[in-house]
Amino acid sequence: VQLQAFGGGLVQAGGSLRLSCTGFGGTSSFSSYAVAWFRAAPGKEREFVAALSYDEWTTWYAGSVEGRFTISRDNAKNTAYLQMDNLNPADTAVYFCGADRSHVDVRVSGRVGFWGQGTLVTVSS
Repeated sequence: VQLQAFGGGLVQAGGSLRLSCTGFGGTSSFSSYAVAWFRAAPGKEREFVAALSYDEWTTWYAGSVEGRFTISRDNAKNTAYLQMDNLNPADTAVYFCGADRSHVDVRVSGRVGFWGQGTLVTVSS
């Protein structure tokens, strides 16, 4: 599956953004993949942010975003979302979406099967 992420931009601290990740192509339906979001802040390694099982029943969040970010998906649109609220400058990063048939591997940066391109989120103070 190929993934395309978009929705990044510049926002003030306390503001909100919604990122989208659309899947297309491949031999399996987008709905059969677990999806995840990762981010890479300047000078730092890519880190896990959130993940959602293929059936939408289970979510996982990094402690730093829990309660502020919400991952969701609309399989009819082959799209996953990351709603980011109450943003702060520490959330500034390039955000990447990923997909994998395994809900375990999708949460590990080195084991994600498919990646989208990054989208930059900048939070000003």
